[in-house]
Amino acid sequence: MRISELMKGIEILEKRGYTEDIEIADITVSSREVRNGFLFTAIKGHYSDGHMYLKDAEARGAACAVVESPSDDIGIPQLRVADTRRAHSRICSNYYGTPSAEMRVFGITATNGKTTTSYMLDSILEERGNTTGLFGSVRIKNGKETIPSSMTTPDARIIQASLRKMKDNGVEKVTMEVSSSSLEQHRVADIEFDIVAFNNFSREHIDQHGSLEKYFEAKSSLITDAGENAYAVLNYDDPYARSLIGRTHARVITYSVSDAAADIYCSGYDLSSGKASMEVVVFVDFDGLEGRVEKGTFHVELGVPGYHSITNALSVIAMALIDGTDRGVIANALKRFTGVERRFQYVYDRDFVIADDHFANSRNIDVTLESISRSNCRKLHIVYAIRGNRGTTVNRENIETLLKWKDSLPMDEIIGTLSEGLVGPKDEVKAEEIEVYFDALKGSGLETPLFGKLEDAIAHAIGKALKGDMILLAGSQGMDYGAEIALKMMRTLRPEIPEDELLRPLKDRTLLLENLKI
Repeated sequence: MRISELMKGIEILEKRGYTEDIEIADITVSSREVRNGFLFTAIKGHYSDGHMYLKDAEARGAACAVVESPSDDIGIPQLRVADTRRAHSRICSNYYGTPSAEMRVFGITATNGKTTTSYMLDSILEERGNTTGLFGSVRIKNGKETIPSSMTTPDARIIQASLRKMKDNGVEKVTMEVSSSSLEQHRVADIEFDIVAFNNFSREHIDQHGSLEKYFEAKSSLITDAGENAYAVLNYDDPYARSLIGRTHARVITYSVSDAAADIYCSGYDLSSGKASMEVVVFVDFDGLEGRVEKGTFHVELGVPGYHSITNALSVIAMALIDGTDRGVIANALKRFTGVERRFQYVYDRDFVIADDHFANSRNIDVTLESISRSNCRKLHIVYAIRGNRGTTVNRENIETLLKWKDSLPMDEIIGTLSEGLVGPKDEVKAEEIEVYFDALKGSGLETPLFGKLEDAIAHAIGKALKGDMILLAGSQGMDYGAEIALKMMRTLRPEIPEDELLRPLKDRTLLLENLKI
C-alpha cells in the first residue's frame, strides 16, 4: 500500500525529505519490528518516546517515519502530524481497509459490568443466528475461534487486524468492551460504531487519568464522539450517563430499572431466587436500524444472578431492539445466558450455591453484596482471597466496603486465604497486607479464620454449608482457581452428579490448574 493511501484522512503538517509516493510493506510503532519498506510511527508513550528510536528504525530499513517532532539525524522521509497516536489509529484502519464499516459494531463502556454486558449481548446475537465477534478483557472471539486477551481493549493495530480477520471469517456483528484507556489513547478512534452504550460511572482509574473529571471525559467520549447515524444507549439511573443525553449527535435511547421517564424500563422484578424475573416496558415507538420498534411490554427471566444483572440486561435489551432483534429471541437468549467466568457466576446451584466473583474494587463488592442481600440466601460463607502486592489502602478499602453489608447479610465469619502456591511473586500477600486485613476486621464481631492455602479455606466453607446457603468465592488473582478447586471437591461429595454436568462451568475457562505457571 502506498503512503498516500495510508495517510488518507490525516492532516500532514510538514513533509521532510518526502518527494514521491512510497510503497509501504507494513506498518509498526515498534522500531524492533521494522524491516525493509516499513512505515514507522513514533509514539510518545508513558515510559518511552518512539522518537528516540528513529535512527534504529532507519537502520532496520524503514522507508518513512510519521512523527510529531522531525529529526535532523535521519535521512528517510518524515511526515509531521499533530498527534502520532491519533494518526496511528487512522493508519491502521486504512491499512486493513476500514473493516468496521463492513460490519455492525457495538461499543460498551462502564466502570463495572462491561464484560458481562458484552457477553450477554453476544449471546443474543448468536441466538438470532448471527456470526459474531467480540473484544473483551477475557478473550477475543472471531466466530467459533477464541484467543486469550491481554487487555480490555487492545492496540489499534491488533483491533483493526482482528476486525479484518473477523470480516473475512464471515462475522456480521461485533461487540467490543471499550475501556477509558483505549478512548484516551485513540485506539478505537477509527472504529465506525453503530450502537454505543454508557452503563455506569464511578471512581476508578484516577491515577491513570489524573482526576475523576478527566476519567469521565475519556470514558464519555464514546458517546460524545458518536456520529449522527449511530445510536447511544444510556442508563437513566446513573447521573453521569444521564448527563450525556444532550451531548451527542447520536440518537439516544435511555433505560432504567424503574423510572418510567426512560424509553425502556422495568415495571417490576422478582429477585427472590437470586435470578431476576421482570417485566420490560418499551415506553415509546422508535426507529431502529432495521425498522420501527413498537412500544409494549414483554417478560424476561435472567439466567444470571444479581440485581446488577437487571441493569446489564436492560442495556443489552435496548441495543438488541435497536438492532432489530425479536423480543422472543431476546428473552430466550437471556434465559439461556449463564454468565461470564468470575463475574458473580453461579458455578454450583443445587442444595446450596457456590458463586464466584472477582471482587476487584469497592463498587464491584457493593454490587455483588447488594445482589446477595436481595436473595433468599439462608447463610453466607465468604471465602476471601487477600489481594497480594496491592498495598494496604486497597486491602483496607475492600474489607471496609464488605463490612458495610455485614448487618444486611446472614453471615458470622469471613474465611481468609493467602492463596499460597497459586499466585506468582507479583501477587503474593505481604505481611503488612495481612496486618491491615485483620486490623480492618477488628471489632466486626465476625470470626476471621485465615488459611494459607485456598484449598483449605474452601474446604472449611463447604464443610459448613447447608441447604439454602451460599458460598461466595471472593477475590481477584488469588481466587482465579477457586471455582475449579470447589467443583472438584463437590465431585467427591456428590458422586451422583454427572461429572461433565458438574464441571461445565469450567468448560471455557482460560485459567485452569493444569496450566498454572508461577
